[in-house]
Amino acid sequence: MSYPDQRYYITFFSKRYKDFEKSINANQSKPKGRPKVHPDSSLIIFFAIMLMRGINRFKAQHAFLCEHPAWVKKLKFKSIPDRTTLSRRYKQLAPRIEQFVDYLGDLGAALDTDTPRDVVFVDKSLYKAEGSVWHQKDRKENHIPEGLRNLDTDASWSTSKYRGWVYGYGLHLTTTAKGFPMFANVWTASVSEKTGLDQRTDALLARNIQYVVADAGYTDFTRTQTLAKDGLFLLTPITGAKATEKVAYLKAIETSPQLETYQKQRKTAIEPVFNLLTDLTGTKNNQKQLPISRLENVRTFLILAIVLLQIAMLVNSIWNRPHREVSRMKTLFQ
Repeated sequence: MSYPDQRYYITFFSKRYKDFEKSINANQSKPKGRPKVHPDSSLIIFFAIMLMRGINRFKAQHAFLCEHPAWVKKLKFKSIPDRTTLSRRYKQLAPRIEQFVDYLGDLGAALDTDTPRDVVFVDKSLYKAEGSVWHQKDRKENHIPEGLRNLDTDASWSTSKYRGWVYGYGLHLTTTAKGFPMFANVWTASVSEKTGLDQRTDALLARNIQYVVADAGYTDFTRTQTLAKDGLFLLTPITGAKATEKVAYLKAIETSPQLETYQKQRKTAIEPVFNLLTDLTGTKNNQKQLPISRLENVRTFLILAIVLLQIAMLVNSIWNRPHREVSRMKTLFQ
């Protein structure tokens, strides 16, 4: 049985990114100033490979390029970016990579002809911040106890029924029924599921999505009612409804055939995707501790993992490989 090799993945990744750049630049004027010495495309692919290899320190990434001239050539670097350049560009790339996720999400959704195109699944997963924990009392008072080292002060607290209280960050993900990522955003842990959904409502409506399937963390009567007026139905397990009119409204949604069917599907559509991301990122301990700190870095790290998953799934569709196979790609780059 044939498999794609390193060169295939890099070429495929590069071509998709160039297509993405063309799509966003079509209606924009050419940026002023000289071109970047190190194009976004080369750096994004490089950082993605470093993620799979578990090389997350910028000093180590720079050393890798110095020690592997063949990779400098493969990635089409005209010169080796220094450590400070790698750090600066890594922090700057998150918004562009999020746009790339949206672009690849549309490609993945178009490939899925077996499941309804008007339904998506949303969820949030918590990741523990690198380093020490900043207890909530001290954090609220902006007090860092003496002796507390390696503290990520950007992070915040939230709780999960699976992982308990976590000091860190939250990945907000939207997938198709087959688990192909469509949108992804990263905020500190305390940003709620509902706020994350609000950030994507316009994009969902623009794509003619009709059903958003989520767990009880997204249940909110007012939000559900508002979305329904726009033709977007939030299907969640109904909890906490007390007012008579709310109960009647929510009961109609709770007993709808769509909710029963899609809630069963949620466990296979989106929940396993987070396990795939764990394999790609190496965040395998109980609270999925991150190997990198500060929101601007964490955003790039986790969104890059989403891109890698999308690339793997798109390549799998071409090579008739299992849809969610990521181990083969990761092994090639380790």
